[in-house]
Amino acid sequence: MHGTQRTVSDVMTQTVVAVSRGAPYKEIARTLAEWKVSAVPVLAGEGRVIGVVSEADLLPKEQYKDRGPADVAGPDQLSDLAKAAARTAADLMSTPAVTVHADATVAEAARIMARKGVKRLPVIDAEGKLTGIVSRADLLKVYLRSDEDIAQEVRDEVVARLFPHQPPTVEVQVGEGVVTLSGHLPDATLLPLVARLVRAVEGVVNVDLRLDGPTG
Repeated sequence: MHGTQRTVSDVMTQTVVAVSRGAPYKEIARTLAEWKVSAVPVLAGEGRVIGVVSEADLLPKEQYKDRGPADVAGPDQLSDLAKAAARTAADLMSTPAVTVHADATVAEAARIMARKGVKRLPVIDAEGKLTGIVSRADLLKVYLRSDEDIAQEVRDEVVARLFPHQPPTVEVQVGEGVVTLSGHLPDATLLPLVARLVRAVEGVVNVDLRLDGPTG
């Protein structure tokens, strides 16, 4: 049994600005400013994502404009110094790009972002070609669902499916994304399962269980 978990394809932006590996530094800076984005995918000729250039990749040119190899220490600073001398996207980009497929769940995309410390993910197809981009803001769209919509899904996808042959004994209420379940469960051992299934519903902020088990 599963709910209607949203995928990256449901929330991603399909119109994506990107640059070629040969794009010069100033063109990248203009692109970021004009499109009001903080990073752009870098594409090979056939549209395959080979890297990402972000504002952080551009900043070393300003940061190290008056410094040389003798002024820095450590691999991170040496890497930034190399980027300070870079002229094109190929020299500036972070590679390999951290990407995601369109059929990944929103939760999977969020975990990738957290683990890799990135703010957006290029969305690619099976051949590695760019099909969209998903940002942190996109992932948070699931929390824009109305309380009524969430409540109806919990009733239909959790309560009704767990107890298909019994009259409803569980009341579902939702306020600001917090789902409150009250009433009676015929089997108290189902409590952890109910909680897990409700939390999996897109847009649920938290779950408050006020259910009692069988008596007598």
